[in-house]
Amino acid sequence: MGGVRDVVAAVGPLMAHIVEQMRGDEGARLTTHDHQTASWLIQHRGKGDRSNARVIRTGVTEDRIDMNMLVANIDDTTAGAVVTSCGQVRNHNAARQVKSITYEAHPDAGAVMQKIAHKIAVLHRVGHLEVGDVALRASVSASHRREAFSLIVRVVEEVKLILPVWKKQEFVGGSHECASSA
Repeated sequence: MGGVRDVVAAVGPLMAHIVEQMRGDEGARLTTHDHQTASWLIQHRGKGDRSNARVIRTGVTEDRIDMNMLVANIDDTTAGAVVTSCGQVRNHNAARQVKSITYEAHPDAGAVMQKIAHKIAVLHRVGHLEVGDVALRASVSASHRREAFSLIVRVVEEVKLILPVWKKQEFVGGSHECASSA
């Protein structure tokens, strides 16, 4: 719920401008100061051509996932941005307290992860995890931060959507629930 509030607070004031831009209104202009305009133009002057995009490391593992190792795998002096994502077991789901999660993967999960990956290092953990343990870590590098953020969002969403991994979430009090890892 807090994330929704944050997004609304950030995007809400720009909604009229966004709608005008989507309609193609000629007169639609976002008011900025000269230094803001110059900064925006500098930061968005180029996009990587993705010609060097490659899968660095993917997989499904029972071992703890070392983020430093993932970042080291994608370190690249041509990258202007490195973005990471860490999905960890939280202590709640809706109104219920979570005790732990056990992930199980289809035998083809590693091959599916390989198809999802672009220029990233991404691992999903399986087995028994306690609250606070990391279930998914991903790291990408790209020429520009916009491309890196876009790529990490796409990869994490695709992993959650199609990776054949299931979880058994155990709640405080003894009940449990089984579902896909999304």
